[in-house]
Amino acid sequence: MMHKIFIDGKEGTTGLKIFDRLKNRSELELLLLSDEERKKPAARRSMMEQADIVFLCLPDDAAREAVAMMAHCDAKIIDASTAHRTEADWSYGFPELSPAFREQISRGKKIVVPGCHASGFNALVYPLIANGVLPANYPLACFSLTGYSGGGKKMIADYESAERSCEFASPRQYALGQRHKHLNEMRHISNLASPPLFCPVVADFFSGMQVSVPLHTRFLAGKASIGELHAPLSSHYEAANGLVEVMPLGAEPAFLPANALSGRDIMQILVTGNDERINLISTFDNLGKGASGAAVQCMNITLGMPENTGLVL
Repeated sequence: MMHKIFIDGKEGTTGLKIFDRLKNRSELELLLLSDEERKKPAARRSMMEQADIVFLCLPDDAAREAVAMMAHCDAKIIDASTAHRTEADWSYGFPELSPAFREQISRGKKIVVPGCHASGFNALVYPLIANGVLPANYPLACFSLTGYSGGGKKMIADYESAERSCEFASPRQYALGQRHKHLNEMRHISNLASPPLFCPVVADFFSGMQVSVPLHTRFLAGKASIGELHAPLSSHYEAANGLVEVMPLGAEPAFLPANALSGRDIMQILVTGNDERINLISTFDNLGKGASGAAVQCMNITLGMPENTGLVL
């Protein structure tokens, strides 16, 4: 059966990566608009009405407008924006978090693609909250290092400009006012009492991401050891089809680069440290499992296909 796919916002960073993952799949028909037509609401609506799946790779306000345009369409929506990630009538697109999340994606008509920072954070924290190892009121902190492609076309142009300022050669912390747009998603999905203290950093490499959550075990239930944190994470992702992999204890290298999984659609989790101070680390591609790869995985699930179809493992 041929499935018709429309990517609204195909020319953006996420849209282009989704297109690259789908363009050679024989079971899919990609509905395309010319550069002139893609900015015309009537032409976009026509594509939406023909499609089985519509990817929204748009700014938040534009994504909301597109959803309103689709009020009477039969297509399923996979939204890569921030606009709907904490809304109850949208399915959250991280199937490995729980069977309930996977079932909602499978049955849902409206699916959100998780934010990149939030993906790395929730992958580490959600299983420990769900298993009672980590209290919901633990004062969490999160350090996240990302490649500059996460900032979209403008940031990519700034970093790749021959006339760029010397400051672009240095890692740059941002969202210093603790108002990053992923914070509500991080708190909501992991069922936290309050958002984490969040320190995102963008650095001079194209793609890749590394999210770290440090823990003091004396504040955990039963003063859990490093093994007692590793075990529930490892068990939680045993059925993740290789898309989320918990590395064995002691597997950490001397240096762990944030771009280690650039170009791939998987996530690796490390539990490092000792029985007093533990660091939980997720490494992945901000454009892969953190965006376009996750979107394609959700599409595969909704269409009843093997979820790693077309992904780069």
